Amino acid sequence: RSGAVDLVVIDSVAALVPRAEIEGEMGDAHMGLMARLMSQALRKLSGAIKQTNTAVIFTNQLRQKIGVMFGNPETTTGGMALKFYASVRLDIRRIQSIKVGSEIIGNRTRVRVVKNKVAPPFRTAEFDIMYNEGISKVGDLLDLATELEIIDKRGSYYSYGDLRLAQGRENAKDFLRENPDLVEEIGNTVREQVFDQV
Repeated sequence: RSGAVDLVVIDSVAALVPRAEIEGEMGDAHMGLMARLMSQALRKLSGAIKQTNTAVIFTNQLRQKIGVMFGNPETTTGGMALKFYASVRLDIRRIQSIKVGSEIIGNRTRVRVVKNKVAPPFRTAEFDIMYNEGISKVGDLLDLATELEIIDKRGSYYSYGDLRLAQGRENAKDFLRENPDLVEEIGNTVREQVFDQV
């Protein structure tokens, strides 16, 4: 309420434990307790969040619904309230591991916009999350430049104009990392094409 906080991250909703659960016995059932508390908390918080213009990010985990024969058996913890109150909901999944030899160095990740009150929903994005650097900017540039046909991909070979970059995606990323001037040049070309399309 002071306005001093701009961002709050709750990691994760599934790890939040109600007091009754802490004070109770191990086998006690608390049906719907978490959902009731989340609903109450979000009702109280939503006004303060709007007034102070604070961004609140909740991470959550997937659970399986029991006995679902048709439709999606996956659901998130904490009840329905968070789904209703959220302005943007993202479904983030690892789709494959990125390897160099036998060593795993990152993940290929797909993000799907499940809900969006501020922009068009149901869009998807794919990118690399590397263990030593986070989201790979060079990987994004390579994907976008290939999609826009700025970088030519034939089989497993990548080339830019007459310059052959490398064989294989990871080698092409390494080549771009070692040549920041080339990255800037390709980046400028990508931006020009993207802005021309808009």
